[in-house]
Amino acid sequence: MRIVKLESFLCNAGLRNYLFLKFHTDEGIVGISEASLEWQEEATQRVLHEFFERRYVIGANPFDVENLCHRMIRDQYQGGPVALTAISGIEIGCWDIIGKSLGQPIYNLIGGIAHREIPAYANGWYGGKAIPAEFAAKAKTVVAKGYTAMKFDPFGTASKNLTKQELSNAIEIVAALGEAVGPEVQLFIEGHGRLSVHSALEVARELEQLPNIGFFEEPVTPDSLDLLKEVKSRTRLRIAAGERVYTLPDFFRFCAMRAADIVQFDVDHIGGILPAKKVAAMAEAQDIFFAPHASVGPVAAQAALHVDISTSNFFMQEAFHEFDVPWRSDFIGGYNPIENGRWKIPTAPGLGIELDDEAMKAHPPIPNNFPSLWDGEWITHFNQNR
Repeated sequence: MRIVKLESFLCNAGLRNYLFLKFHTDEGIVGISEASLEWQEEATQRVLHEFFERRYVIGANPFDVENLCHRMIRDQYQGGPVALTAISGIEIGCWDIIGKSLGQPIYNLIGGIAHREIPAYANGWYGGKAIPAEFAAKAKTVVAKGYTAMKFDPFGTASKNLTKQELSNAIEIVAALGEAVGPEVQLFIEGHGRLSVHSALEVARELEQLPNIGFFEEPVTPDSLDLLKEVKSRTRLRIAAGERVYTLPDFFRFCAMRAADIVQFDVDHIGGILPAKKVAAMAEAQDIFFAPHASVGPVAAQAALHVDISTSNFFMQEAFHEFDVPWRSDFIGGYNPIENGRWKIPTAPGLGIELDDEAMKAHPPIPNNFPSLWDGEWITHFNQNR
């Protein structure tokens, strides 16, 4: 079997664009994938076609996925999220072809079912909310859908050192939300890498007094594992991070340092499904759980799901599906993989979903639409189409 054609489709999803892929083979099997990267979808699309398609994809045997990806990672030379996201898209597409060719869902080919319950934590639900009462009211609607965990950023446009008022506002939001949903619902606090070590520890000391904090995510810049480890070593909270770590050597250092309690690799950015399994194994050896980051489109999220199902140290899977733009599920034929706060176990071969051509055509991309988290635009417009 050989890949004979690669198609890419840029599509809008509110304040993000998604980059979906189709890989056609000489045996008639079409694999689908995704290579979305915030702000950089067009760059990823270009490198896919100008470098990887010509040199590696056309003529490749999708079953040789390990060797193919090893050569792409080695040969692209400069590294970085654009190249690795492109490689991830190719790798995931190969697995979809393999699964379809063998008549098996991908998880059966990479370990089988290790978990029959895949809990989801809600993200994307809090757009436009600014004061504690607004957060609390919206959180109740999330719990009503069956979710037992939710993530949110209470820090407004804060950067590095929080003022006393910014700290007070953030803790009031978290406390109000916790009171609204009750102690059985886990709250995951999103830092977006905003804070200095000093401010992160100030926040952590306040959060430690609350009963339902599940983890504190990216409290400090993702560029420094040493700063992350410092925060982790000085708080009782679980620390989560890793969505902006991309290479196996960096993840090896992350795990060897035990820089966080939960590693949040993004299957769509680290090279695909096999690299995700490798990172999960590194993490397991250090008693670290994984909870994949999945803030882009439904195909990337589905790829993460197959890793979750088949890997023992899985913790929980991020879910935007019910809080994204209304047409998110249209891209995959109307399928919603979430039911009562849990992910459904797919049974169809490959990824278990298909792209809808008409839906992709109906939502052309919008240039430069991803908001800055530091200028207020994201608070006003995040989830504006939801």
